[in-house]
Amino acid sequence: MSLSHKIIIITAPSGAGKTSITKYLLKTFPDQLTFSISAATRQRRQYEEDGVDYHFMSVEEFKERIRNNSFVEWEMVYEGKYYGTLKSEIHRIWKEGKTPLLDIDVQGAVHVRQQHPDQTLSLFIEPPSVDELKKRLNTRGTETLESLDTRLNKATYELTFKDHFDKVIINDNLEKACQEAVRIVSVFLSK
Repeated sequence: MSLSHKIIIITAPSGAGKTSITKYLLKTFPDQLTFSISAATRQRRQYEEDGVDYHFMSVEEFKERIRNNSFVEWEMVYEGKYYGTLKSEIHRIWKEGKTPLLDIDVQGAVHVRQQHPDQTLSLFIEPPSVDELKKRLNTRGTETLESLDTRLNKATYELTFKDHFDKVIINDNLEKACQEAVRIVSVFLSK
């Protein structure tokens, strides 16, 4: 298997630490990994940049891309909010001779694994508990009571999928979880 056709997926319920671990892996393997920028229809947060954090698009544009089969995976993650991985993004990274690192939703991760079973490493980041997840989400200060309930219900459901992935990393200590991810990714990249 050539380096240019591998894919690494980091997935987890919201608030489990996947973005922190993704950033750590990108810093650790700058010459081998490139962040795969997802497409999203949600509002851009003020600190986010289009084309860097996400490819922000309207719901209409997203649906048009679905009809054109432009996505490796896509989901309506929350009502009216679509997220997906563009095939063009994966191919852009492969052309650079690097491995795309996807930080994506659990359902999307299952779809990518199904399409690319022999070339994908999938890591599921598990929170120590749903209570801890609730604390982390509350600390962010970005959730309403309703959105917090929605995220926690979704997280409880997503935890039932953890056995669908190659490795499960319990994030009860971020530094330890990052080191474990580095070890696993290092072995995968060296194959």
